[in-house]
Amino acid sequence: MNSSAARRLCRLRPRSMIQQSIRRNVSSSSITDRMPKGAWDSHMHVTSPDYPLAKTAAYKPSLHSLDHAMAFEKTIGINNIVLVQPSIYGNDNSCLLDALKEIGPERGRGVVAFDPDDIASDTLKQWHALGVRGVRLNFKSTNKPFDPEVVKKTLRKYADIVKPLDWVVELFIDLEQLRFITDVVPELGVKVCIAHFGAPDMKRWPSYPSDASNVPGMQHLTTLLSQADNLWVKLSAHYRYDIDAESMAGSEAIAKLLLNTAKDRMVFASDWPHTRFEGLDVKPFVSRCLDWTEELDGAKDLVFRDNAKRLWDCA
Repeated sequence: MNSSAARRLCRLRPRSMIQQSIRRNVSSSSITDRMPKGAWDSHMHVTSPDYPLAKTAAYKPSLHSLDHAMAFEKTIGINNIVLVQPSIYGNDNSCLLDALKEIGPERGRGVVAFDPDDIASDTLKQWHALGVRGVRLNFKSTNKPFDPEVVKKTLRKYADIVKPLDWVVELFIDLEQLRFITDVVPELGVKVCIAHFGAPDMKRWPSYPSDASNVPGMQHLTTLLSQADNLWVKLSAHYRYDIDAESMAGSEAIAKLLLNTAKDRMVFASDWPHTRFEGLDVKPFVSRCLDWTEELDGAKDLVFRDNAKRLWDCA
């Protein structure tokens, strides 16, 4: 290896990262003992091949029922969940709504998808009674081009629809695209939640895994968090974006930056059942989230419980 390659390896793989990359066997008991009582998982899915798929579905789901979901949640000490509409079902929320009926609004919340030009207020009220508290706008896992003006118009339209119910507008959007909506988010009059750390492109992070402010688009997110008290972020799905998903070095740097910026508007989420990553053991990530929040005074209860209760309108 030549000297320049060696220097690059050292930059990309510092000693702390190499040490962390050794897979830890995280037991369920070590997590459940640390999990705050009444904690919430703010992003997970239920799927079943029994429900019709959208024509645009990118994959065929396996059976991941509510029973399966709650069995998983038991291993990390959580009893309360937020079910998010997966893209494979389009605007047909039947699978999610059936699960909400089963779990009940005391322990379950839902984030649905719908056509803003074809939704009745009575339907929204019925969903609200079941525990729905948000609408998901997916600007990432679609084949549609990102048009900033169209996106702004779409955000305003959905915000106006859900505002009377005090719902959340959840965005699945590339971190670098946030710059196009920083002016509109504060004026929407509703809570806006960014999924999955903002879907950062860590491959284009020049100083990975140090100085998370260098992640493309991160400064737009932290500035918006500082200026707009209606913006929230889910700490979730690290494995979809981190260059080294085992060490979680990049995710750790980003999480700590976000926590120090607005710990009162961060929420934990598992992203179970890890669609297209089925079989993933997410317990190491849960454990690390506990680590990161325990390092910051009061953050653990906020991120795992109290923030979620405020975000999702839980008593």
